[in-house]
Amino acid sequence: MAIIFIIILVSFLCADSNCTSFIDISSKVNSMVNFFDHELTMEKGYNPDVDLNTLEMIKKAGYRAEAHLVATKDGYLLTMHRIRGSEKSLPIFLQHGLLGSSADWVISGKEKGLAYMLADRGYDVWMGNVRGNTYSKAHKSLSPSDSRFWNFSWHEIGINDLPAMITYVTQYTKSNLTYIGHSMGTTVFYVMVSQHPRILEKCSIQAMFSLAPIAFMNHLKSPIRIVAPFARDIQLIIHYLGEDEFLPQNSFLKLLARYGCDLETWEEKICANVLYAICGFDQAQFNSTLLPVILSHTPAGASTKTLVHYAQEIISGKFRPFDYGKQKNTDLYNSTEPPDYDLSKLTIPVALFYADNDWLASPIDVARLYEQLPNKMAKYRVPFPTFNHLDFIWGLDAPKLVYEQLFVLLQKYTK
Repeated sequence: MAIIFIIILVSFLCADSNCTSFIDISSKVNSMVNFFDHELTMEKGYNPDVDLNTLEMIKKAGYRAEAHLVATKDGYLLTMHRIRGSEKSLPIFLQHGLLGSSADWVISGKEKGLAYMLADRGYDVWMGNVRGNTYSKAHKSLSPSDSRFWNFSWHEIGINDLPAMITYVTQYTKSNLTYIGHSMGTTVFYVMVSQHPRILEKCSIQAMFSLAPIAFMNHLKSPIRIVAPFARDIQLIIHYLGEDEFLPQNSFLKLLARYGCDLETWEEKICANVLYAICGFDQAQFNSTLLPVILSHTPAGASTKTLVHYAQEIISGKFRPFDYGKQKNTDLYNSTEPPDYDLSKLTIPVALFYADNDWLASPIDVARLYEQLPNKMAKYRVPFPTFNHLDFIWGLDAPKLVYEQLFVLLQKYTK
């Protein structure tokens, strides 16, 4: 039924001569979304979190929710979300991965969402949102329609966004801080510390927990390996098409999330495969009932340059800043190639959580990262053979397979 609806809808939208592009379609879809809201709420199994933002989902779950705004030194305005603890609660900072947002930590609900489980254990939970995503798409002087707004990769997030957010939290709470990152949320922490090692002491960061850690990437299994050699050309093409933002959240995606993934038909498998294509698919851990909610919040937006930077990591096999080519590299780095990030500066205890079926964080690359850490806390292999990259945040058994061990280490290494 859902697929018939979409065919009829698109045919209707393009019937007149004014429908000339995908942007036109998206605009018209946006005007029609409210019309179908009543019918949607009557559908069997409808999850209202499809239409709620992070703050609203937290409040709906019965927790005290706050939003905090922080500015980076280069002018980006970032929104952090907080599940407020008591005055004596230890702050924990959660950082989402590529194309994610703070919603990642609460989508699974009260019983399985890591943010809720930490709050239930008495922690003061802070969730970051990096530049360019749904909640941090603002700048003091640049508009998101300006290509200069999107001229950043995870390097700039690591040297600007993360220090700004973490400094704000530690000054606001006047307490030690513990960091948990997933995917790109681990990458940017390694970058931050390698470039600003004094921040560990300045912000009293006690420990760092890496879920699906990404630094080295030359052993990944993901199909994106095929397009990696063409990354720079792809960036150029997309730039001239006016698409410096990669996969933003918009009304058309929201409509597909609502109507295109009818969980009682075969469209569910198509949607799941598209979502998990680059990360690895684990049917045993996939919570199909969450699919409409996931697609309503993810992808949350990122710059094309961020994707290109990861593609460079795949090609080079190194963990280093953006490669601009020999001439500009010489101007920026005083070398024809970018210098490696110095992981020896990561002196706090670090734990790595990895999985065999993770197509992005290969066990071989994780082992290489672990060898270079000066203060090893733990390297924990998830005891489930098909556990994948996204299962760390949305897997059915993530609380048992991952979070239980995480909580044990938290009690041991934080105070």
